[in-house]
Amino acid sequence: MAHKMLRLPSVIELTGLSRSSIYLRMKNNVFPQSISLGDRAIAWLESDIEQWIEEKVSLAKSDQVKG
Repeated sequence: MAHKMLRLPSVIELTGLSRSSIYLRMKNNVFPQSISLGDRAIAWLESDIEQWIEEKVSLAKSDQVKG
């Protein structure tokens, strides 16, 4: 199974979050953890980011139905 890795600029673009928001959410375990690619490089699995987005969309839609 092939995994696509996303670097920070792509994660920012997909999620709409700032760099600091991403790292804060990672620290609080409410955002997918990054994977080390080497000494000074990290990335996220595209599937993890897509799942996180889907969860946020589902939550927002369920809140609309309740509200």
